[in-house]
Amino acid sequence: MATVDIREVGPRDGLQSEDPVAVEDRVRLIEALMDAGVCHVEACSFVSPKAVPAMAGAAEVMASVDRRPGVTFTALVPNVKGASMALEASVDELTVTISASPAYNEKNVRMTVEESLVQVAEICELAAAVPVDAVVSCAFGSPYEGDTDPAAAHDLGRRLLDAGASALTYADTTGVGTPRRVEDLLAWTGTGVGLHLHDTRGTALVNAYAALRAGVRRFDTAVGGLGGSPFAADAGGNLATEDLVHLLDDLGEESGVDLGRLLEASALVGSLVGHPVPSKVAAAGPRGRRAS
Repeated sequence: MATVDIREVGPRDGLQSEDPVAVEDRVRLIEALMDAGVCHVEACSFVSPKAVPAMAGAAEVMASVDRRPGVTFTALVPNVKGASMALEASVDELTVTISASPAYNEKNVRMTVEESLVQVAEICELAAAVPVDAVVSCAFGSPYEGDTDPAAAHDLGRRLLDAGASALTYADTTGVGTPRRVEDLLAWTGTGVGLHLHDTRGTALVNAYAALRAGVRRFDTAVGGLGGSPFAADAGGNLATEDLVHLLDDLGEESGVDLGRLLEASALVGSLVGHPVPSKVAAAGPRGRRAS
């Protein structure tokens, strides 16, 4: 039984900044991830294809993918309209994003933080029994306002729970977090939260390690380490799924994911986007591999 819940966000967050990948290839990637043992997948985003062309065809992705027992399919939704479409497509979980940075929130979703809170409450009401995970972006810092006060990030999280969110995930959107700052945030939030870590400054894995040691058991990762934000200059990709699984295997922490099969999925996504992936383990191989 897995002791660490890895939510694979590569098919959504990983691909959203890339040139569009065909629906059938996105489905192929999702199924390769499931073959590796991934059982929590953010498969798509129900957003305007004009705003995010790479996420066009979300309903087709959900209609085409093999719905295997024990696998949770998540979709990111920006508003009630997107949530309605996602629910019609029979997703198992919704994710919504709201930023601890007011300026980033307005650039990302064109709403104030207060307007976003109202929207989240409406989405939660519509979702009913379908869980809604609220992702607090810029939880460690913003390209517009600098460092985020952990108490303020925690307060926003509490307001999201009051609005009906089922769970909270705190995102290091621009990769400014450090182990000390992770500990500072967890001192406010407790460890019953998820973390969504970006590797802009090479700290994503060490931040995950610090969080693991503190007791966090939910992480968002992207196969290959792809991803990034179009609203934050030079934001790096997500913590690579294979890099985290490689670490977990060495620590004796069970993720339920087979690293060898996962590296096959990482090679697949590299071929789909047409360039090497940032993942360190994808480049160097697992620690037991002998040099040629």
